[in-house]
Amino acid sequence: MPKDVVLSDVDVWESSITTWLRSNAAEDPAHDVDHLLRVWRTAKALAAAEAEREGGPPPDMLVVLAAALLHDIVNVPKDHPDRSRASRLSADRAEEVLRGMGFPDALIPATRHAIEAHSYSAGIPPLTIEAKLVQDADRLESLGAIGIARCFATSGLMKRALFHGEDPMAETRPLDDLQYALDHFKAKLLLLPNTMQTPAGRARAQERAAFLLSFQVQLLAEIAGDA
Repeated sequence: MPKDVVLSDVDVWESSITTWLRSNAAEDPAHDVDHLLRVWRTAKALAAAEAEREGGPPPDMLVVLAAALLHDIVNVPKDHPDRSRASRLSADRAEEVLRGMGFPDALIPATRHAIEAHSYSAGIPPLTIEAKLVQDADRLESLGAIGIARCFATSGLMKRALFHGEDPMAETRPLDDLQYALDHFKAKLLLLPNTMQTPAGRARAQERAAFLLSFQVQLLAEIAGDA
């Protein structure tokens, strides 16, 4: 980091962390640099929306930045037994990377918490506004058009079928999203709006979930030969 820059400058840190990510982030298309940058952009938008509401502490956007960009730096496959530890492993790696860059020591604990709490499978409640923003921004990535694209990209990597050919909506069988990509909509994705932490995040999640449902209706019509 150049000595003449302000170390708390969010733009400078965004450039530095992004440069590091270009050489170190996962190649998994659902968890690549573009995913991390989208989470950061969405977190900023949610923070701006929340700032228009009265009450509550303003977020430290440097914490939001670092957590958003590094939350998936250790990418554990969805079907791996250590999946629930992925966010803790990412927090450990993020701390190592940030300390090496000269990131402010005082912000490390809050950044770690925001990374650890983003994960659905970890089940760690977000206790700070920064953690809530990052969690909401990341969960929005599982909904809407982006969510559909990421779901099927991940399913392809895991060699899951697109859907059960005879019972795509699991009406007469248990849901099994380790075998069928479409099952993941009902098993997890459509539950996400109820987990959102901020009003702005919840509103976006509901809109994106509606898009997910409309896609599902169209897909089922095409499967049935009706469209």
